[in-house]
Amino acid sequence: MAAEAQHTCYEGDNVHIFQFYLEHSGEHKAIVQCVNNLLAREFKRIGEGKSSLSVLGVGSGGGEVDAQILTLLQSVFPAVPITADIVEGSSELSDNFKALVAKTASLQKIPFGWNIMSSEDYVKQVKTKGEMKKFDFIHMIQMIYYVENLCETISFYHSLLKANGRLMIIVEAANSGWDTLWKTYSKELCVGVIKEYRSSAEVIACLKSLGLKYDEHSAPNAFDITECFNPGSCHGERLLSFMTGSDKFHESFTPEIRAGMLDLLRRKCSAEKDGKVLFNSDLSCILVHA
Repeated sequence: MAAEAQHTCYEGDNVHIFQFYLEHSGEHKAIVQCVNNLLAREFKRIGEGKSSLSVLGVGSGGGEVDAQILTLLQSVFPAVPITADIVEGSSELSDNFKALVAKTASLQKIPFGWNIMSSEDYVKQVKTKGEMKKFDFIHMIQMIYYVENLCETISFYHSLLKANGRLMIIVEAANSGWDTLWKTYSKELCVGVIKEYRSSAEVIACLKSLGLKYDEHSAPNAFDITECFNPGSCHGERLLSFMTGSDKFHESFTPEIRAGMLDLLRRKCSAEKDGKVLFNSDLSCILVHA
């Protein structure tokens, strides 16, 4: 799960374990593949007849996926000026994003507005100023877990869409391994930054309650968690710590809870293939219409 929180969990050592997870999970690759498959035609529809385009990224982390999105938008509308506003609670990840912009020639053509704050603080800032800047495309990638009120958050960002705009929410899929693990052990896991686990099921229920039109697309993903079942593996320990939102998996839970989680991970959250345990990390990409 990714990178935005009121008091962000991604500073210092947590940035390193987050990067470790990204390197081993294939999550960004799955997201980028989904984005590339979907957004070229969506961007043509969004930008038709417009003289400029504005993008808002909420919980953008280190900007790896944002860079892909903005580059794709530039390729669809090479002559149209683009602006990008970023909301990200981690100063360290924001610095990484700025460094990525500095070394990417195409991104240097885009004026960026940096809001190093939580989504909640950004909402308060916008409402206090009374200036509702509108956007053609808003994305919230792997950050919806960290907001205080799901429906209020979605409703607010939807209200910032220009005519024909789209709000893209990428979240862990209902019935994925994440969904099974965090809902089965919600009492033990929803005690830190994440107070209430949400998958695509909760997001879609919210969209329906708000009466918003949306399209849902799948982004399949799985990654190897075999080392999680090797008690002496540092690799396995780091993965388990990230997957359970804990500092150190083996120090954070009782032996009984750890054993139950590991059994669930193997039996209900994963598939075994060629001697490997592959965790179901499917994602859902939901495009909400203006």
